Amino acid sequence: MAYMQYGRNALRKVITDTSVRSNDRVVNPVLYASQGLRFRKLEVVLTTSIEKLGKAGETVKVAPGHFRNHLMPKLLAVPNIEKYAYLVREQRKIYQHEEEEAEVKVVKETKEDKLKEFEKAARRLDNSKLVLRRFINVEKFRLRASKEEPIELRSPITKEDIIAEVERQLSVRITADNVHLPSPLTTFGEYEVPLRFPKSIPLPEGKVQWTLAVKIRGK
Repeated sequence: MAYMQYGRNALRKVITDTSVRSNDRVVNPVLYASQGLRFRKLEVVLTTSIEKLGKAGETVKVAPGHFRNHLMPKLLAVPNIEKYAYLVREQRKIYQHEEEEAEVKVVKETKEDKLKEFEKAARRLDNSKLVLRRFINVEKFRLRASKEEPIELRSPITKEDIIAEVERQLSVRITADNVHLPSPLTTFGEYEVPLRFPKSIPLPEGKVQWTLAVKIRGK
């Protein structure tokens, strides 16, 4: 009981001593943050520069839920209350220097640089294995004549599926022109999917063409 009474008194003191002006009444922003009440916008002071929101020390308006769930737990912002704003200003004077505008130099990428990037991506794909998990076709699985017969997929794997998985798993972006897949893959197993890259990219020793190892297995 003593802890509950102490907590209530502390909250009552914060609400009484700290307030923000509104058009028609005096409201404490901490009350919205703690109780989760709906409010259009909440004024907060940023302690860190956040892209598309503002720089450190600026006062911005955010949704109460965004402040309560993201900004406040990470100490990225504090309520726009005078004592908080004063602390932020003083700390910035001591620990942070004013941001100086620097001249941005644009470095043009040469053909040699692009070729090196293409070669690096091609070698990464050639040395990697793409693993895809798919559901089996249950009806055809039951009708198999023997265990050696390939297991068919419920839905075939297309060129677009491979392109999407390459970007997701290997962090390499390729286009439809880079993948040679005449027909979709319809059964479980391991495949060597040919890749098409510019002839200016040198092939590894002993390789006739670039390939991507693809393994299809069940979920």
